[in-house]
Parts: sequence; structure tokens; C-alpha cells
Amino acid sequence: MASAPALDANLPLWSEEPASRPDRARIRARIGGLHCSLCTGTIEKALGSQPGVDKVAVSLTHEQALVEYDPAIARPAALLGILRDIGYTISDPRKVRPFEEEERDLVRESRRFVIAVALSVASIPIIADPSLGWIGYLPALVCLSLGAMVFLVLKKTSALAAVASTGGLTVLALGLLYLNLHGYLATSAPWLVAALAVALVFGVGRHILHMAIQALRRGILNQHALLEIGAFAGMAGGVIGLVLNRPGYPTAPFFAVTVMVVTYHIFSEWLSLIVKTRSSQAVKRLLDLQPETARVVRDGQEQDLPLEAVAVGDLVRIRPGERVPVDGTVVSGRSAVDQALVTGEPIPVERTEGDVVIGGSINGTGSLLVRVTAVGAGSFLQKVIREVEDARALKPGLLHLVDRVLQVYTPAVLAVAALAFAGWLAGSWLLDGAPDIERAVFAGLSVLVMGYPCAVGISAPLSIVRGAGEAAEHGILMRTGEAFQGYRLVDTVVLDKTGTLTEGRPVVREIEVYSGTEAALVALAAAAEASSEHPLAQAVVKAAFARGAVPPEVTAFEAIPGKGVRARIADGEVLVGSPAFLAGHGIDIASAAARIRALEEAGRTVIAVGRDGRALGLLALDDRLRADAAQAVAALHKEGLRTVLLTGDNERAARRIAAEASIDEVHAGVLPDGKAETVRRLQATAKVAMVGDGINDAPALMQADVGIAMGGGTDIAIEAADIIILSNRLVALPLARGISRRSYAKMLQNVWLAFAFNGLGIPVAATGLVNPIWAMVAMAVSVTAIFLNSLGGRPGLFLGAIMSVGSRPGTTEPALDGVRR
Repeated sequence: MASAPALDANLPLWSEEPASRPDRARIRARIGGLHCSLCTGTIEKALGSQPGVDKVAVSLTHEQALVEYDPAIARPAALLGILRDIGYTISDPRKVRPFEEEERDLVRESRRFVIAVALSVASIPIIADPSLGWIGYLPALVCLSLGAMVFLVLKKTSALAAVASTGGLTVLALGLLYLNLHGYLATSAPWLVAALAVALVFGVGRHILHMAIQALRRGILNQHALLEIGAFAGMAGGVIGLVLNRPGYPTAPFFAVTVMVVTYHIFSEWLSLIVKTRSSQAVKRLLDLQPETARVVRDGQEQDLPLEAVAVGDLVRIRPGERVPVDGTVVSGRSAVDQALVTGEPIPVERTEGDVVIGGSINGTGSLLVRVTAVGAGSFLQKVIREVEDARALKPGLLHLVDRVLQVYTPAVLAVAALAFAGWLAGSWLLDGAPDIERAVFAGLSVLVMGYPCAVGISAPLSIVRGAGEAAEHGILMRTGEAFQGYRLVDTVVLDKTGTLTEGRPVVREIEVYSGTEAALVALAAAAEASSEHPLAQAVVKAAFARGAVPPEVTAFEAIPGKGVRARIADGEVLVGSPAFLAGHGIDIASAAARIRALEEAGRTVIAVGRDGRALGLLALDDRLRADAAQAVAALHKEGLRTVLLTGDNERAARRIAAEASIDEVHAGVLPDGKAETVRRLQATAKVAMVGDGINDAPALMQADVGIAMGGGTDIAIEAADIIILSNRLVALPLARGISRRSYAKMLQNVWLAFAFNGLGIPVAATGLVNPIWAMVAMAVSVTAIFLNSLGGRPGLFLGAIMSVGSRPGTTEPALDGVRR
């Protein structure tokens, strides 16, 4: 096990969060070394039994623990120290682990696996029994498969080392097989395999023994305890054979079972670590997009500072061709900014004064001066990383069921093994007058081996982790369990209009002036709309600046969601909003009704402006449909989904957009609180997904069975969503549903495979008719089948993941200097 840093109170390896009660405290810590769901149970029991601890929640896929406790009784350092004693590592959840550190862990575990395989390869030919026919050589298939893995692992380091090592293992195996078949190992075979078992249990796999002892000390029965009980049972069976020295007693095979069971546990730990690491790295590569320094302008001087020294409000100069180091707003300059690697938008976007830039984007040919709006945890890229971490903390309903089963699984397996052992001893003594020790040990040991719990424990989490990783590769962040379990069941997709179906960059196309000048009209409208986040309001403000109109100072402001705004300026009250909003405040717009109707029939969104009870004029805005909207809607229709447009815009503009995108149903003129009510009505007969991007969409996103936020939307909308479309592309909607469907199907398949193997294998093993060697083979097959199934039935992913250990994903270069040595 890797050593963990000391839990120094001055440098806490945890973060503090608000607790459910004022007299309680809550901490979050990242836990390393989690293998399957039984590990989460171990931690919850170990910490939950401590004085002052109220609640413990551990996520396997998230690799984090939340602990709520009474600070007057318990101390975080002491609590997390318990986990270090058990054998887990502790790290700060606020910091993303570097690639090099993750690769170092993978390389260390791969070396441990190679040594374990070498010991297994040595034990297999020693116990080969030609008298059993081809079945006697069946364990060799396991040995050969693991040997092939060794070649793949070492090939990345050096092809020569891989060939030499694999060739050496082959020569060793064939040499031992020759000696065995010619009787040279008749007396020494048990002692040789016993030595291999001792070396593996107390040497290579001593970390497993340590964790098992620590768990048993605390009265916890987990997979480490069950594994070591099985390993020592095998060694006990072998010792009995050495003591009795009875002809025909399978002394060496008992020791060999210990060797192979521990080897396969090390193998499954390593593969689980690979899958979890690679899935999280799919999006954590975004961190590499962010430069380590920024060119900060202070006191008129430019200086390169580390990002940690940059503060909100600083001015940062970004030269042509440079990567944008921070999130901010352009103060001066103009340039086309390529955001493809960050948001997935394929075309560079023009950025000028007042526009937002995202850290990680690439500046074009212009120079920009940017005022920093977010640093550290508040930056866009850091938020993405947190969403990825959250995406791995998913726990759909099926996984809750698996967790409940695992709580009683290990004690049940131990009980069945004890009953099988005792039953054969007592039964044979009653029937034959002498206890059949060999058959009793066979029965007990076979149950322990066949009952290896990690097949059940990894069945659901691996499919979740794999699904979250696949989604992340396509710019889709699955934030909750509903993203997997619920989205596949959706039959109705509700889409917001502005910023979701459309580009969200409306433009003022026409201006009708009834009183005063065009510049004065636009200036008044901009003054009222300046405090609004809505794209239409921003378009009005831009139109004013483009025409050189200076908005007057606003002394009071009130927004009426979905209708308009009321603002007070020096010479009166200004109303800006829908024509119905002005009419509702007693402003006569009857003379403009025909013109309003004509504009709306042309697909325009009409904003009316009034002051002191008089209509001043109209602004007609237009927003283009996203380029991929029609394609995305067609893909949803192909899957049999109904599409609904839900907007606060006028009926005519909404129907024009719906017609362009071929949307089935339109609900227009709906206020923000009405959006949630509309979704609620649709839910009476359907499973509903809501897609939105603005603050006004948040209630509907929360109400829907599945909420989907466009990544370019507001923070409130994103926080309310189950799925985030980081790429801002609507074609991701059917893609995310496909990932949801496949991931949940894999989860069901994995759980079924695990329970089928264990549910059928344990009763058969209890009969005493199954040699522990065959039980080990069955166990190995079950775990391997689940790993392969989790990777989508694509062996290339499986082999590629193994061969990538020690390299930065997506490259052929080593991530560690020491990998090649």
C-alpha cells in the first residue's frame, strides 16, 4: 500500500461543509484503495461505531466519504486516522490528483500483479494431474490468461523485457511440469507450493492481510477478511495434509488454491483501479488546458504570476495565439476565441468588450485585456472537474439494493462454509464411523472461494464508472443516479426556446418609434434591461451601445418574471416587456396591434417600451435556431420520443421555431412558475425530461423526471440538472440517452452475472463435490466476465486500458520517468 501523508491538523486532508444541525460538523475526504461496495461498508462501520459520529456516507465510484459528527466529542484527524490504520489512504478532496500520481499507483499495482502471476505460474504445473485427463490441465488456462496479461503489461515498458519475462515464465512452467510428470516432485511438491503460498500471503499480498486484520479487530466482515479466511483455510488444508501424510490427500492443491485466490484478488484490484482511473481522466484532461501562469497587469506593469496568485478583479493580458488562463470579461480588445476543446463549439467565437471568455480557450489573432471573474474552485474548468467527480458518485436504486445484499453477504458465506465443513465432518462420522476430513475441507474451502464477494461488489459500480467516462468523452456530465436510471425511461422531451433550441444570441432587427427618437427609445429600453440576465435583455443593451445611445441612470428596478421590467429614472417610470405587460399597466397599444401581429407572424419577439402611461415604441428581436436543432429533434423522434417546446415567448414566434425544428407540441407564453406546472401536467401521462439553460428554467428542471442543462447556461440551471450538456450541442441529447440505456443495461447484466455465479456456485460448492481448484476457476471466470462486460463487450478497450498503464492517456509517452526503467 502507498503510504499516506500524516494527518496534520495544520494541513488538513479534508474539506469542511455545512452540517444538518448547528451543533454538528461535517467533513469530506478522498479515500484511496476502495475496491468494491464492501469497502464502503467497511468504512461506514469503522467510523460509524466511533463516539460522536452521527452519519457516514461513502461513495465507491466517487472515492469520497462524508462524515457528520459532534465536534465536542470526535476529531477529524482521529477519525480519518482509523481509515489509515485499516489500510486506506487519505487525500484532500479539493485537489485533483495529478496524472503522474495516478499512473504511479497503477504501475505499482501492475508490478504487484506481475509478481503474483509468477508465483501462480510456478504453482500450476506442480499440481497438474494427468490422471484427470484434460480437466487436470484446466487451471493452466487461468495461468496462461494471466501470463498473457503479464506480456501486455511489460510490453509498454519494453518489448524485450516483455518477451524475456514471458519466455522465462514459460520455461519455468514447462520445466516444473516436466519434473512433475516424471515424478521428481512427488515428495517436494507440497512444500514448494506451501512456500509459494506463504510468500504471496505474507509478502506480495501483505496489504490484504493487514486490511483483513484491521477489519476483524473492529468486528467488520468484509472482502479482505473473507479472502484471508479462504487463503488460510487453504493453507490449513495443506498443513493437515503435511501432518497426516495420507496417500492421495490433495496437499499441494490446497496450497495452490491459496496462491491463485490471492493472485486473482490482486488482479481484480488492479483492473478496478484501471477502470476508475481511466474513466475520471477522460475529462480531467481538461486541466491540462489551463496554463499555470497568467500575465497580470498591475500598476501599469505586466508580470507573469502563478494562477494561485491571481485574484478576482485583476486585469490579465492575453496575447495572440495564447491559451486563456482565467475566466473573465473582456475589458478591451477584439479577437476570435477557439473554445472547441472546452465547450465543444467547433467554430471560433468573436469576443470583444463586455464578452465572457473561458479559461482553457485559445486566443486568435487579436490581443485581449480581461478582467478576472473567477479563479480556483469557481473557474469553469474546476467546476467541470467537480461535476466529473460528482458524476462518479452516482448511486441508482439498483445499487442501493446491491449494497443491502452485501451487508449480509459475507457473514452468510462464512456461515455456509462453516456449516458445509461441520456437516461433512458430522455426516461422514455418523455414516461411516470416521470423519472425512478431506471432503469437509473441500466443501468449506470451495464455498469460501466460490463466494468471493468482489464479483458482486464491482458489478454495478463498474458499469456506472464506465458510463460516466463514456459520457464525459462526449462532453456530457451525468450528475445524478437519474441520469442513468431515469433518462432511458423518458418518453417526452421538453425544450426551452431561447438559448436552448436557439443560439441564445438574439439581435434587435427592427425598431418602431411612436414618440421621441430611435436612440432615446433604445437608451430607455437598455436602462431598464441592464440588470437582467435574459438573452433578450442583453440584446437590447448591445443594440443601445451599437447605436451610441447612453442609457440613463436607473434609481429603482423591479423585474416581473416572464413579463417585463419596471424601472424608475430621473424623469419618470419606464416599462419594458411584452405588449400584454404594458397593456396590463394601462398603456394603450391598440394602435400598434396590427404591426405587433405582423412582426410575431414573421417570427419576431416583440418588446414594447412605455413611459408615464404612454407607448414609446417597439423593438423586434430575432434569434436563430441552433444548427443542430433539427437533427437532434429528428434523432429523438426516431427513438419514439415526443418533443415539446416550452417558452415564455409569444405563440407565433414559438410556432415558427417549432416548425423549423419539427417539434410536436408548443406551449407558449408560459411564465417561469408556469413552466414547472406545465411539466407537472405532462408527467401525469409521461416520463418527462426538461432541457433548459436559464434561471427561469430551474424550477422546471427540478420538477422533471430528468433535468438537462446546456453547459453555457446559468449556474442555477446547471445546479438544478441531472445531466449537463457541456458541449452546448443538442445532438448530445439522443447520445446521452443511448449512454443511459447502455449503462443501465450493463448494470443489470453485471448484477445478474454476479448473483448467477455466486448464487449457483455456493450451493454446489457446499456439496463437497467441487474441488477448490475448480471453484477458483469459476470465481476467476465470473470476475473477468464482469470486467469485460463493463467495457461494453469491446476487448480492445480492455487490452488498451492495460497497455496504457504508465502513459498519459491518449499519448504514447510515459507519464513517469521511472516507467521505462
